[in-house]
Amino acid sequence: MTKPLLIEIGVEELPAIPLLKIVKNIEKSWKELLVEYRLESDFEFIYTPRRLVLRHEAMPLTQADKTIELVGPPMMVAVRDGEVTKAGEGFARKCGVSFEELGRVENKGKECLYFKQEQKGAETITLLQEMLEKWLGSMAFGKMMRWGSRKDEFIRPIRWLQVRLQNEVVNVELFGVKSDSKTYVHRMVNFDAVEVANACEYDTILSEGKVMLYPNDRESKILAEFKALEQENNISIERDKALLDEVVAITENPKALLGTFDELFLELPPEAIIASMKEHQRYFPVFENEKLSNKFIVVSNAVTDDYSKVVEGNERVLKPRLADGLFFYKNDLKRGLLTDGLEKITFMDGLGSLTDKIERETKIASKLLELYMVQVKKETGKSEEELRELMSEAISLAKADLTSEMVYEFTELQGLMGYYYAKALGKDEVVYQAIKEQYFPLGEGAELPSSTFSAIVAMAIKLDTLIGLFSVGKIPTGSKDPFALRRAVNGIVRIVIEYNLPFKTKEIIEMLNELYADYDIEKLISFIVERIKKSLDANPSVIGAVLESGEQDVNEIAKKVSALNSIVSTDDFKEQFSTFKRVANISKEVNLDNELKVDESLFVEPIEGELYADYLSTMAKDYNSYEEKLSAMFALKPKLDNYFDDVLVNAEDEALKNNRKKTIGSIYKSFREIADIKEITI
Repeated sequence: MTKPLLIEIGVEELPAIPLLKIVKNIEKSWKELLVEYRLESDFEFIYTPRRLVLRHEAMPLTQADKTIELVGPPMMVAVRDGEVTKAGEGFARKCGVSFEELGRVENKGKECLYFKQEQKGAETITLLQEMLEKWLGSMAFGKMMRWGSRKDEFIRPIRWLQVRLQNEVVNVELFGVKSDSKTYVHRMVNFDAVEVANACEYDTILSEGKVMLYPNDRESKILAEFKALEQENNISIERDKALLDEVVAITENPKALLGTFDELFLELPPEAIIASMKEHQRYFPVFENEKLSNKFIVVSNAVTDDYSKVVEGNERVLKPRLADGLFFYKNDLKRGLLTDGLEKITFMDGLGSLTDKIERETKIASKLLELYMVQVKKETGKSEEELRELMSEAISLAKADLTSEMVYEFTELQGLMGYYYAKALGKDEVVYQAIKEQYFPLGEGAELPSSTFSAIVAMAIKLDTLIGLFSVGKIPTGSKDPFALRRAVNGIVRIVIEYNLPFKTKEIIEMLNELYADYDIEKLISFIVERIKKSLDANPSVIGAVLESGEQDVNEIAKKVSALNSIVSTDDFKEQFSTFKRVANISKEVNLDNELKVDESLFVEPIEGELYADYLSTMAKDYNSYEEKLSAMFALKPKLDNYFDDVLVNAEDEALKNNRKKTIGSIYKSFREIADIKEITI
């Protein structure tokens, strides 16, 4: 038998971000408790700023009955010389009965003690107190609060509680608040508690009280109002999903409103205006003709017939924020991009200050520039000497904005403000663009640096962080990676592939080691190789096969993986591959490190000469890509099949056998220069 269950935990306004971080775990935790207490049933978890709600349409009124079966020690262990042993007594205690009440059962050919008990399910109303205490205790919001004289903690004080099984109020007490039949609606409608005489009226009472219970409904309303405002005003509203989720979580009666600010503030970089609006006010930026306009969207939680006062109030609040930003911006421009003070900012214990980091990055960038000079010259049209000076300037100024007033206020704009300041100060385009893109890519699938010059700056910064932190023992473990070193490697891999840059991992790491204290180089290289495996989108065995070839160049690894994967992924490859597995198996007995000299005078069967001639011809050609070369090599299959049909590789004649194994070994060795085909699984 089942009945509807409503649980409403009323709280003071919940902080949106901590709630959103764990909202999925909150739902998961209740689901696990239902399993633990044998009350599995469908439910909804709902939240508003002032309530956490669980709703069951059909909550079981009792737990499912449970059969407990326990097999104990063998009788020969439980009883000796007619006396019950400690093992027998212990099993009886575990079962909660006397030894005489225990049964017997055969288990693995031995007579053993046995206990069976039918446990009747408890009534749900007797379990809800304990379940809800566990549920609230599982909510890991982070920073918690105490209130009044209480010693227990929760994210915000609990002010009311409803636990209703159909219309019956279930006796539950949480944080000193006892369950009753009242709820609270929007404060601007009624500040006092409202009676919910019938649980079926709950939704209606909230709706009439201007509380939209369901987050999805609040989001849909906001987005519909965005669309209407866009059509009415010929504007475009940025739909920042994270900001939208936050606004949904802090409103009960959302209303999207259009406000404006003085056009003079558009002198500020757009990102600074947007940061000020989002971070401090939770406003959505507005664009006209693809440019940031002097308008904004605020989502109000008010209940009123006249929202003009709400708009005016938000316009008043935004003005001083933007005025401060403009003041900071102009002061920073007057000051210029200076690195004074960076020597006082510690980068990491053991790695010195930010000034020390910049010095290392400058040396790294200089070495990388020499490696890729031809490509950078071609892109920029600048001389080598000019590029060296510009690279040094870009690295030295990349963190200069850290001491600016604007970045002090909005730390997330570091690098971006340096771009605007460098541009305003007349720096070369390659310099200010590199400053802007120094941390690119910011994540998986994110934008890459726009030039090889910028790419070198970004790689230098990532390499210093990566090697530096390994050198002082700050190495990621398990899922923990507080300094985002995995992301740094992923970024380097993506940049190298995008710009077709040679990057021999071990050579480059060893080239840079003089800048750091001694550390386990092999551990770093293994870390990078593991990230390469994760970065490339291909059959894992294909990636492993390429890495087994001994290739060190990240760019070449990516090309080989892409080429081999495209061939392995074809429908008919699996059928064809058995031939090449046989090639790999035969080659196990061949020392591939030696030069394999095939003696054509020892060929007996015509197919021996035909296969070897085709192989030599295939390897003598120039190919435009690894895929083209691999396709030509896999095209040896028909000749190989004929070879295996007509030729006994393990001939009795030792000379013939060795020569034939060298023929097959030569083919396998040529494959292994690209990938070790024996590692491929399909």
